[in-house]
Amino acid sequence: MSKKKKNPLKITDLTFRDGHQSLFATRMRTEDIEAIAETAGKVGYHSMEVWGGATFDTMHRFLGEDPWERPRTLRKYIPEEVKFQMLLRGQNAVGYRNYADDVVEAFVDEACDVGINIFRIFDALNDPRNFETAAKAVLKNKQHFQAALSFTLTERRMGGNIFTLEYWLGKAKTFAEMGAHSICIKDMAGLLSPDDAYTLIKGLKDTVDIPIELHCHTTSGLAEYTFLKAIEAGVDILDTCSAPFANRTSHPAIEPIVAQLQGTSRDTGLDFDKLNEINEYLEGIAPKYRHLLDTTRLAVVDIGVLRHQVPGGMLSNLVNQLRQANATDKLGAVFKELPRVRKDLGFPPLVTPTSQIVGVQAVQNVLFGNPDGSLEERYKMISGQVKDYCYGLYGTPPAEVNEDLRTLALKGYPRGEEPITCRPADILEPELEAAKAEIGDLAKDRKDLILYTLFPTTGKRFLRVREGLEDAPAEWTPRTIEEAQAEEALVAKAKAGELVEKGSAAAPSSSARSYQIFVDGEAIEVTIDGALPCAAPGATIASPAPSAPAPVAAASQPAVVTAPSPAAPAPSAPSGAGVLTSPMPGLVIDYKVKAGDKVSAGDVVVVLEAMKMENNLEAPISGTVKEIVSAQGSTVETGAVLLVIE
Repeated sequence: MSKKKKNPLKITDLTFRDGHQSLFATRMRTEDIEAIAETAGKVGYHSMEVWGGATFDTMHRFLGEDPWERPRTLRKYIPEEVKFQMLLRGQNAVGYRNYADDVVEAFVDEACDVGINIFRIFDALNDPRNFETAAKAVLKNKQHFQAALSFTLTERRMGGNIFTLEYWLGKAKTFAEMGAHSICIKDMAGLLSPDDAYTLIKGLKDTVDIPIELHCHTTSGLAEYTFLKAIEAGVDILDTCSAPFANRTSHPAIEPIVAQLQGTSRDTGLDFDKLNEINEYLEGIAPKYRHLLDTTRLAVVDIGVLRHQVPGGMLSNLVNQLRQANATDKLGAVFKELPRVRKDLGFPPLVTPTSQIVGVQAVQNVLFGNPDGSLEERYKMISGQVKDYCYGLYGTPPAEVNEDLRTLALKGYPRGEEPITCRPADILEPELEAAKAEIGDLAKDRKDLILYTLFPTTGKRFLRVREGLEDAPAEWTPRTIEEAQAEEALVAKAKAGELVEKGSAAAPSSSARSYQIFVDGEAIEVTIDGALPCAAPGATIASPAPSAPAPVAAASQPAVVTAPSPAAPAPSAPSGAGVLTSPMPGLVIDYKVKAGDKVSAGDVVVVLEAMKMENNLEAPISGTVKEIVSAQGSTVETGAVLLVIE
C-alpha cells in the first residue's frame, strides 16, 4: 500500500475544552493543561480548541482563574502554526442570552487579542441573523470564521418535514455567502448516523467550496462509525480527544483513528509517541478530576439519547438539579416532558442555551406544575428565558411556537405581549457603557468590563476577590493529587467495610472533623483526624460547620466511623404566608425590592438562577417587605428563606 499522503485528514484536538467540559464539568485547571501543552503542540494537530463554550464561565466562577489569561499562557508553549480555536455562541457570546452588538464586537476583539485564531460560531436555532455581528467582527480581525450547523432531528434519521438535507444545505450556503471560511457539522448529542453523515458531507461538498469539519459526541455510540463514513465521504477535519478524555459524553479518541489511517492516502501524520505521552500524563492527573465523572451507569454508551436527544452535559445538569431538589425519582417524568416542551417551543436543537431552556422548563413543569394537566397547569412556573424565547429574543425557531404557550408566557411581559420578527439584537440597547457605570473602577480594562457584563454576579465576585475586597470561595482552592489519592483510598475502605469501628480506636484529637460521605447514594459519617477531604470518585463529601477546628497535617491515624447522628436543630426560620422560600437550589441573582418596600401579590421580587437559567419569583402576598434574608449572590438550597413580607 502506498504511504503517499494524498489527502491527509486534519485533526482538531478538543481535549483542553470540550473533552473536560463533557466529562469533568469544565473543571480542568490551566496549570494542569500548561504542564503538557508543549508536548501537545508537537503532535501535529491542525488546531486545538482551548477556549470558549463553558470555560469562560467556569474558570472565573469555580476555579478562580482569569479566563482571558488561558490562551495567552498556552501560546507560550504551543507554536503559532497550531491554530487556537474557540466555541462562540453567536449573539450569546459565551453567556446564556443574546447580548447587544457592542458586547459581542468587543468580546471578539479581545478574544483575538489573547490569541484566538479560529472562531467556531453557532446559534442554537441555526438563525443566520444571530451570526452576523460575531462573524463580521471575526472577519474584521482577519481571523477564521467557521460556521457551525447545530445538528438535530425530529426522528431517528435525517429527514422528516423540518430537518431535511435541503435544510442543512441551505443553511451552509447562507453561511458561505456570509464569508465563512469553513463549515462544521456540530452533532452535540451523537445523533448523526453513518449513512446520513455520508449523504450530508457529500451534499455540502457539492454545495459550498470550503472545508467541512465534523464534530460528534460519542454519547449514543454512533460517532466512531459515523467518522468512518465521513472519512469515506471526504470530510476535511475531524474533532477528537486524547483517549483519557474521550468517549462517554465526550468525543472519539484520536489514537485509534491515527492507527487506522497510517499508510493510507488519508494518513493524519500525527506523532503517536507524543499522543502516548499525553495519555500517560492525563492518566496521572485523572484522580484530581475523577470525582466529577458520572459513573452511575455501567454502560459508557447511553442509548437513551437516541430517544430523548438530551446531550450529555444537559443530562448531567438535569440529574444534578433533581438531586439537589431531592427529586431524582422524577427523572423519568422529566424525560417524558422534555419532547413536549421542545415541541411547544418549535423544535429547537438541544444545544446551549436552548438545551438549558428546554431542560429547565421540563424540570419546572414536573416539580411545580402538573405534566398531565392543561397547558396552564403544566407551565405553572415559566423561566425568564422561556419568556424571552417566546418573545423572539433568541431568534426564529425551526417550527412554530405553541401559540397558547406564547400567550401565557408573554402575559405581562415587560417588553410587550406581541413577539418581534426582526433580528433579536436590533432591539437591544448597547450595554457596555451602562455596565461600566455600574462596576466602576473594579473593572481595570475592557476585558474585566466584558466579564462583568456577561456574568454580573459571579463576574463581580471574581473581580472583588482579585482586588482583595472579598474572600475567595473555598471551592476555588486547587485539589492536589495527594488529596485525591487519599480520598480514593478512604472511600475504597468505606466500601470494603475496612474503616475502624467506633470504640475500637483511640479517641479523636481536638483537631478532628466530622463529615458525611455519600457513597453510591448511601450516607456514612466519618471523623477525619487529619487533612481535609475534598471529594472522591462516585462520592460527595458534605463539609462540616464553619466553626469546626482546622485540620492538622496529613492523616496518619485511622478514620473513625460513627453511626449517622440526628441533625442539630436548625435555627428557627420565619414562617407564614408572607415568607418567600426558594423553590429549588440556585444562585440569588437580584432582589427587585428592599426592606420597607410595599409590594402586591404577584410582583416579581427575586431573580433566582438555577441551571444557568433565571427565574422570576413573585411575592406570595401583598404587604411590606420586612426582611431580606438571603444575600444577593448567595447560593441557596430548596426551602431557603429569601425574604419576608408582612
